[in-house]
Amino acid sequence: MTQFDRSAALERLASEEFDVLVIGGGITGAGVALESASRGLRTALIEKADFASGTSSRSSKLVHGGLRYLQHGELPLVYQALHERQRLLRNAPHLVHPLPFVVPVFRSKRQRTMSAALATGLWAYDLTGGFRIGRRHRALETGDVADLLPAIDSEKVAKGFLYYDARADDARLTLAVLRTAALRYDAVAANYLGATGLLHRSNGRVAGAVAADTQPGGTAGNKRPATMEIRARCVINATGVWVDDIQGMDKPGHSRTITPAKGIHITFPAAKLPVRNAAVLPVPNDARSIFVIPWEGGSHVYVGTTDTEWSGSVDDPACERSDVEYLIAAVNRFVRTELTPADVTASWAGVRPLLSRDDSTASGRSAKRTADLSRRHTVIVSEAGLVTVTGGKLTTYRRMAEDTLSCAVDLLRESPGGPGVLPPGTLRRSPTRRLRLIGAASLPALDELAKAGAASRLGIDENILHHLTGRYGTEAGRLLSLAGDDDALLEPIVEGLPYLRIEAKWAVSQEMACTMDDILTRRTRIALLDAKAAESAATSLAGVLGNAIRPEAPVMAEQAASPELPDEDVSAGGTPGGRQ
Repeated sequence: MTQFDRSAALERLASEEFDVLVIGGGITGAGVALESASRGLRTALIEKADFASGTSSRSSKLVHGGLRYLQHGELPLVYQALHERQRLLRNAPHLVHPLPFVVPVFRSKRQRTMSAALATGLWAYDLTGGFRIGRRHRALETGDVADLLPAIDSEKVAKGFLYYDARADDARLTLAVLRTAALRYDAVAANYLGATGLLHRSNGRVAGAVAADTQPGGTAGNKRPATMEIRARCVINATGVWVDDIQGMDKPGHSRTITPAKGIHITFPAAKLPVRNAAVLPVPNDARSIFVIPWEGGSHVYVGTTDTEWSGSVDDPACERSDVEYLIAAVNRFVRTELTPADVTASWAGVRPLLSRDDSTASGRSAKRTADLSRRHTVIVSEAGLVTVTGGKLTTYRRMAEDTLSCAVDLLRESPGGPGVLPPGTLRRSPTRRLRLIGAASLPALDELAKAGAASRLGIDENILHHLTGRYGTEAGRLLSLAGDDDALLEPIVEGLPYLRIEAKWAVSQEMACTMDDILTRRTRIALLDAKAAESAATSLAGVLGNAIRPEAPVMAEQAASPELPDEDVSAGGTPGGRQ
């Protein structure tokens, strides 16, 4: 089995030639790498920060069709997303789980008017493909809504609806896709290796990239590599909100293809906002809705998202005071206990790579705000042969990858050597449609597997066992075996949260974590649950990991939400750097 190891990856990147080089280690780039490698193409991927450190770790963590897209007339997008949702539920059942949503209908004239339209929309959602999850929507009485959403002010509720979608830990899904490409199909992937330029043949065609180490301080014991040239017959730009930067390396002065849209989320302890199910709440005086979603066994709840055009740095989007106040005001309109900024334990901001307005009208509509821009994707091939994929959403990453590889294969057939150098099967139907990700198995099978292995011997609590199998799948037993006789590694990183110290050790040895931020923000989600606790945990983890990693606190913990709520930022979430 091929290693998922950064040092080994750097050696291969410097010495081998590849069929496909993917720039960008978010969910889109990871999906493209798996699509390419599973077709037998020699595949490499580079990411200038950590995998999923941009948009792909800062989403609403939903795998869904997008109920609200129906009102914009984007039926094909909803159909495609619901189809991909079912593939993910089948191909990664340990990472992607059904999630019921409650939609309260409140006692206002506008809400009562919208009730019939909502019922029609939910039927349309079911018929478009929502019912494939095994359940269709149903109507709820006021008491049902109050039982499922204890925080809600039931006196304001007229009735409600229950429908089903799915959820996933976005960062872990990205990592699972990448590790599947590397460990099963010999793809090469390296984080903290950024493209600084493109290589071109004498005829002007793109022939690879120049890359430099961007790892902050380097990993102890490893020498930082010199700038390297990575040779590839086809280069794919999958850098999300940074796609225009890479396109500029190919053709200076090119027209911008995306409109960045910022979305933020804020986290509360469940005691402050008790909900048993996810909820969709309307935003008064703004024709949109927000989500309220229980997280990590119900210990915390997050609220989001905003949707505003962003003209600041896409490397470090800010959770501004106005963003936080917008979300808190929207929730406070409908709950019993008033939330305040002092109740926020963490927050994160991400930037969506939406297609620019010129390309984003649907059914003749003119997009006036980012909330109205399409979430569809597009693939662009430049004159020099750079393939760029942009737009899209987490749920449709696999379809985006399939469409991108179709363009890449056409280029490879035209490249020197012609179709004879393409591996057998490259042109066949996409193998990722039914390709199970690493660790995939049914959840009952996963529980039995872990109980029969190290978990039983070590006396792991049933809830912790469920937590581990829901994150690592069939690898949970291997992870636990790393503890050996060291019981301290089976202790939680932070009291009250399910993450174990052994997960940090696994992140370094098996998942290419290079900094404490990688561990606390993406390999685990501690920094998104409780920023102050993550900052404290960095010190204790440094003792556990020794010289294997830099003992630095996560960036977002340094800007944790506070009762004062400063005018500039609440928290930024993640490390700076071009990534998806």
